[in-house]
Amino acid sequence: MTSAALTAPPVVGITWSAVEIAELNELKAINEALPEDSPRALLSVRLSILTEDTTSPIRQELDLWKQANTDRVSVVGVARDLNVSATKVPPWKRKDLGEWLNNRAPEFDVLYFWKLDRFVRRILDLQVMIEWCTKLGKNLKSLNDPIDLSSQIGQTIVSLIAGMAEIEAANTGVRVASLWQHNKTQEKWLVGNPVYGYTTERGEDGKYSLAHRPEEYRVLRYVIGALLREKPTTVNRLCKILNRARIPGPNGGQWHGTSLRIILRNPALTGARTEMSTTPAKNKRSQIVWGTDGKPIRVAPPISEQDEWDQLQKVLDSMSRINGNPWTPGATQFLGVIICSQCEGNYTKRTNQSRGKKYFYLRCRKCKSAGENPEEIYTALVETVLEELGDHPVEYREYARGEKTRKRLKEVEAGIEHYMKELAPGGKFARGGFVQETAEKTLNSLMDEMAAIDPESTKDRWILTHGGKTYRDQWETSGVEGMAKDLLRAGIKFAITRIPKDGDEEVEETVGELLIPDDVKERLAIREDAFSSSF
Repeated sequence: MTSAALTAPPVVGITWSAVEIAELNELKAINEALPEDSPRALLSVRLSILTEDTTSPIRQELDLWKQANTDRVSVVGVARDLNVSATKVPPWKRKDLGEWLNNRAPEFDVLYFWKLDRFVRRILDLQVMIEWCTKLGKNLKSLNDPIDLSSQIGQTIVSLIAGMAEIEAANTGVRVASLWQHNKTQEKWLVGNPVYGYTTERGEDGKYSLAHRPEEYRVLRYVIGALLREKPTTVNRLCKILNRARIPGPNGGQWHGTSLRIILRNPALTGARTEMSTTPAKNKRSQIVWGTDGKPIRVAPPISEQDEWDQLQKVLDSMSRINGNPWTPGATQFLGVIICSQCEGNYTKRTNQSRGKKYFYLRCRKCKSAGENPEEIYTALVETVLEELGDHPVEYREYARGEKTRKRLKEVEAGIEHYMKELAPGGKFARGGFVQETAEKTLNSLMDEMAAIDPESTKDRWILTHGGKTYRDQWETSGVEGMAKDLLRAGIKFAITRIPKDGDEEVEETVGELLIPDDVKERLAIREDAFSSSF
């Protein structure tokens, strides 16, 4: 095999060796040589924690390719979900596997995974997947577990194994929770990531403790000093200064007012151990963990002493603005649909007040375009949409199985072959008279039936059906909110442009253009959520 053929799957954080790539390409070559009518397989690879030393995803994938070749099934794709917890994220919500399950189900017949706990950890998730597979005619297969949905006993085994996996996941959660509970009472640092400004250091006794991270410590001291001046600098202004100085923010990104406030609000800057508040609140903040002696448990040298930190909180409180009439998503109708034709930014509803009277207008959030009358824009949008799409039938995407049609097609083909053979000279129907005439009629009938079978109907596929209702009918019931949701789902935009009126450059008029994607029919189709019972 030439070096040019050695290509690894493009997966962030995974490095394939030349030997592994060569093995993968060899397995692919064997698989590609299988007959075109072979059953189709999707391979699923998952891992909760991805580190530099991680090799199991590569091993999982190679083992799955080997099993597919052994079973003589054609691999149509690999769903790779790394750094994904099977306990927290069910299969249909994972980025790669979820796309296959929700939108590409007709492309595969069997789903392969390395081990059941690599697929699901909750018995409810497994039951949902079994129901989904039964409904759509799919199968599940594990390399290291006796799983086969084609039999009742196989389904029972799957449920039992999933129950044990769920128990193990629960036990793991109990162990982790116990470790965190123990960690709260210790002055040494046992687990977790320290807040911005601190790093972990390993002492001579092998135990970890927290220490200042010098560059981050200097940033926080500068910020705290600027906020505690007689005329303090605003938080947003400090973020701009830090970004201009190319000082990396948390996790190496840009500085933002929200993230900086979260850091400054955290009492961990005083060196105390903290935990997330459990009291119901819109903005949950970290709170100090107190020891049995009635004092805060100290785990690090302070970046800000307690008295200074308390003063800092008062300054931050004084800078907080409370908007008596905050903007809400529902304030702007057709949010995400009405856009600026120049910058493609969203138009949002704004408020202005003059002489005690409020005025509402729509304006692009990006390029600060001139304000538009909301009611005029909304009316023009609704009228244009009804004209273009109002008579379009409301369609539903349904999964159609081709199993019965495939079976009938094979029967018809076998019948045609039989009658053609027996009508040939020397055959039992080639004797003239009533027998031959009847056989010929039957052959012609079978050939007509085969010609009438649509090749697409032999495949598992998505089809669109409708019950006669139009979108005009539907929107009369659901109103503007329903129309907005449908337009967003279909990717339809209403682009606003200001142009000279009647050729006069000094006088402008507003024009709206409805932008409809070419595949709007498929986009508008209402898709049944096959996994809604799991929510």
